[in-house]
Amino acid sequence: MAMQKLTPMFRQYFEIKRRYPHCILFFRLGDFYEMFFEDAEKAAGILNIALTSREAGGGKRVPMCGVPVSNAAPYIRKLVEAGHRVAICEQVEDPREAKGLVKREVIRVVTPGLFVDLEGLSEKESHYLCALSQGKRFGLSVLDLSTGDFRVTALEDENELLNEIFRLEPRELLLPEEKEEALTKKLKEVLPRLHLTRVAPEWFSEKRGRELISELFGVADPAGFGLSEIPEALPAVAAIIEYLRENEKEALNRLSSPKPYFLGNYLILDEPTKRNLELVRNQFDGTGRFTLLWVLDHTKTPMGGRTLRHWILYPLRDLSAIRERQEAVRYLLENPDLRGALSRALSRVTDMERLTTRCTLKLSGPRDLVALRQALSVIPEIKEYLTGTEGLLFSIRERLGDFSTLYEKLVRILLEEVPASPKEGGLVRPGVHVELDELRDLKENALKYLAELEARERQRTGIPNLRLGYNRVFGYYIEVTKSYLDRIPKDYLRKQTLTNAERFITPELKEFEAKVLSADERIKELEYEIFLELREAVAEEAEALRQAGRALGELDALLSLAEVAEKNDYVRPEITETPGIEIIEGRHPVLEKVLPVGNFVPNTVRLDPEEARLLIITGPNMAGKSTILRQTALIVLMAHLGSFVPAESARIGLCDRIFSRVGASDELSRGRSTFMVEMAECANILNNATERSLVILDEIGRGTSTYDGLAIAWAVAEYLHRKKALTLFATHYHELTELARELPAVKNYNVAVKEWGEEVVFLYRLQPGPASESYGIQVAALAGLPREVIERAREILEDLEAKGNLHQVRKPKESPKQLPLFDPYLPLKEKLLALNPEEITPREALNLVFELRDFLVKSGL
Repeated sequence: MAMQKLTPMFRQYFEIKRRYPHCILFFRLGDFYEMFFEDAEKAAGILNIALTSREAGGGKRVPMCGVPVSNAAPYIRKLVEAGHRVAICEQVEDPREAKGLVKREVIRVVTPGLFVDLEGLSEKESHYLCALSQGKRFGLSVLDLSTGDFRVTALEDENELLNEIFRLEPRELLLPEEKEEALTKKLKEVLPRLHLTRVAPEWFSEKRGRELISELFGVADPAGFGLSEIPEALPAVAAIIEYLRENEKEALNRLSSPKPYFLGNYLILDEPTKRNLELVRNQFDGTGRFTLLWVLDHTKTPMGGRTLRHWILYPLRDLSAIRERQEAVRYLLENPDLRGALSRALSRVTDMERLTTRCTLKLSGPRDLVALRQALSVIPEIKEYLTGTEGLLFSIRERLGDFSTLYEKLVRILLEEVPASPKEGGLVRPGVHVELDELRDLKENALKYLAELEARERQRTGIPNLRLGYNRVFGYYIEVTKSYLDRIPKDYLRKQTLTNAERFITPELKEFEAKVLSADERIKELEYEIFLELREAVAEEAEALRQAGRALGELDALLSLAEVAEKNDYVRPEITETPGIEIIEGRHPVLEKVLPVGNFVPNTVRLDPEEARLLIITGPNMAGKSTILRQTALIVLMAHLGSFVPAESARIGLCDRIFSRVGASDELSRGRSTFMVEMAECANILNNATERSLVILDEIGRGTSTYDGLAIAWAVAEYLHRKKALTLFATHYHELTELARELPAVKNYNVAVKEWGEEVVFLYRLQPGPASESYGIQVAALAGLPREVIERAREILEDLEAKGNLHQVRKPKESPKQLPLFDPYLPLKEKLLALNPEEITPREALNLVFELRDFLVKSGL
């Protein structure tokens, strides 16, 4: 459409849209955000709202849809979740005062990683925006804008990067425009819903990173923030800051300084381990049900839930830090009255971190401030409860800070019940502002004031029938009949002449009129100004408030661990520097909560670097091998995050990482079969495991032929034994039990079963020695295979066990004409039957003889 034919409003729209071509533009028109053209067509389908049209000039109508400004947040969330960016274009001047077209500007751009609406965020999950740079190492910056959490790290290689991205689960990742496609493809494979955003390559500059850190945080050198060890992360820091500058300028005013974190300080959990152990999401439907987090999370606050989730994904490797958390959990466990009081107090605490951020971004409303006031009211109570504590609890108390002045201001100014919008009025207490009180009094007592003024004027003038009145044309007036005009004071100004009377105005009445007519509007203006001052007062203490929120989150997480320990009969594990694991009567933390009480069978596992560092575990399917593997890994992980564990006792040597290869899965979207996935995960384990690693392996080699699989499993076991990694190796290959005779630190264990006729009873107990048999046919019968198949399988098994050769399996009795199950001569027969003897040459016949001889030699027939 030609610009000259457009209405002035649409010309303004196109000027703004041109600057934000990749965004859906929310264009403010009165009480609605309107969308036009392609934006409207996209949004209408996603939001399920009506698509209408509007005259754009020259008789041309264009697609249009809109959402109310007062309830825009859920619509913005839907668009962002669908991968779109939303540019919020506001009216930046009062329409009543505008001369001509109201001025409009984009005040912020909402992207998948910059969404901060409280209703749209999962309260117990972080919401990360990341930026990735690449030099000698990968640099990664991580920002949760909703909480102010800003961290940076460096990663050694692509595998480490992919594992960290999978652990963080960011909503959006910033990449330079020329970033190689191979890496972006792998990133999308790891997290299919990850939104990749291409930005200007010049944003990723170490020099620019140094400049921006100096500019924003007032330090001459990033080394002041501990970033000297990871200069590779500075370009990623620069990219995130530039992204904020372009899309959310307000965030830069109170942005927390970037803090380094080093993966070496935490137990490393790769993608398969996080997935297989179902730490925060189950493999069934991707939710948090029936996960380790589901068991441990009894937190009362959003901060506590996010903290506990972080602890599970980042278990500690520092012995003193682990013991510090353990000691705090012990103290809370042994003081139930204190634990109860703290839990009740925390249940009244709102999301301090996210409420503070909304204030710094100038997005909060009066109810956000009331919620923050509620949280601040609880802090003195919690500090009092923590008086006299030591260690981590004492540290938490110190970090809670003193917000008495801010709290007093919030109490003194804000009413108990406030409206959602700060521009509606009705949020400031009486006695806060003199003019505001006068205006309210004037508005509420206008009639009384007029009656008092009328009485005063009658007395002053001596005119008995003087009266005050009002009409829309002339406003307020004093009416005097003509018989009393000689008594009119000099300060009366004639306003209107009637047949029998005159109407006048006085300076006092004129001032009253101006106040009354504008009182409501002025009340709202004053209350809004007071609200803005109050919100700024909160923003000024943003960093201290965030620190207090994080401290409350830690306290909440510790209380949750103590509550779970008491409720589930957990014990404090002994953490040592010496490698090795001893878990006496350990239990699976999730399964024991899912099964009926008393049904779970505990087991003891001992791994010793010198005597028993590789346990070969045999036994039938369904006997519980995988459960024992997983519960061992989960107990070790719980010990490293500072939790008590489900066992009678436990001694855990510090580990550097946990590896898990459990369960069968393919990745067809990546072009990888089940066996390829198994081998890739196995390769990662063999290449990275150390003598401080815990490895759990289940059925290595089952995705290929029997002999290939056995050979691979055997070689893998030998290799792990040489590397001295602590390993639980569950297998159906009974031949692997021979390793215990050949290698000094290999031990055989089996999961016990009891035979009852042709059936088996699973005892779920781990005991020394190899399993006597696999009981596969009995398990197949339990699974419901037809009886005919089961009987035939037993028949074949008898032949195999008696003759040891697949080629000598007898024919089924009921099918005498059926060919043997495995006919070794079938290829030979097919080749001979395909020949025509009359057409074959002597040389071809000679070649065929050699081929047949080679076939017989290779096949062993």
